[in-house]
Amino acid sequence: MSNNERLVQLLASSHDFISGEKISEELGISRTAVWKQIKKLEALGYELEAVTKQGYRLLYTPQPIDAAKVEKGLKGHRFGHTIHYHKAVASTQPLAKELAEQGAAEGTVVLAEQQLQGKGRLGRIWHSPYGKGVWMSIVLRPATPIQLAPQLTLLTAVALAEAIRSITELNVGIKWPNDILHKGKKLCGILLESAAEEQRLKYVIAGIGIDVNLGENDYENELRNKATSLRIEKGAPVDREQLIEAFMMKWERLSDLYDQQGFEPIAQLWESYTISLGQRTLITTAQEQFYAVPLKLTERGSIVVKLDDGEEREIFSAEMGEVKQ
Repeated sequence: MSNNERLVQLLASSHDFISGEKISEELGISRTAVWKQIKKLEALGYELEAVTKQGYRLLYTPQPIDAAKVEKGLKGHRFGHTIHYHKAVASTQPLAKELAEQGAAEGTVVLAEQQLQGKGRLGRIWHSPYGKGVWMSIVLRPATPIQLAPQLTLLTAVALAEAIRSITELNVGIKWPNDILHKGKKLCGILLESAAEEQRLKYVIAGIGIDVNLGENDYENELRNKATSLRIEKGAPVDREQLIEAFMMKWERLSDLYDQQGFEPIAQLWESYTISLGQRTLITTAQEQFYAVPLKLTERGSIVVKLDDGEEREIFSAEMGEVKQ
């Protein structure tokens, strides 16, 4: 048994604080080495409370994802039938892209316990600590015309909102185009990157980042007013395996609905979950910033906004400012 395992076992054996001196004696290591072991545990997703003259107390123990179990639960489905599981990667996106280029079937998933260089929209970094979130990318092979690719982002957001609601009972909403929020704070991010060939979509890689079991201390000060986790909002840890299965099944069901009936039923669902419409907010595009009131979604996945002077404008890509639920 490693020192890490022995330390976890020792901390888990008591609800009270265990002194650094006792840990040092039990593990046969120096007090400095104890501190280093504590830091290693924290890097692996464990949460500990440290109090001077009292020692350390274990507050939260992460549970690794059993990818084989998730695969088994999704056997026979198009989404999630094959999962490439990693402890840590730079980002799941390029790995999924490589698999897609090699001919991986639709629904193939790359899943990691940690991303060291996770990607968000507009080139932002997505904080992806070990063992606490769902960091994954999935290979899609849609028949959607390339000009309608934004519809897929909105479909994915609806599936994710429905899955989170079903597993946590949190009343989450969607901020255009694809952020999932609870009480004004961001829980999830979605990034779709496509490859085209002769004006047709060759494949789409959908990157999903869900802050599932992050604690308050996992967020830097400037993020705490903007981001949150399912665990923080629910007040209890959330089973990541159940969430992944629920998301895959709802995503597949909505994709089938989309293939059969087009975008209209997806748009209706999106509008029923959105918190974006009807509220004046700051819109930031690549060229300018302006205030406007989002009015409606279009069949292309863009959004129509009304400017302060009454002009209506169609927006295809932008960052929407703060929206309260």
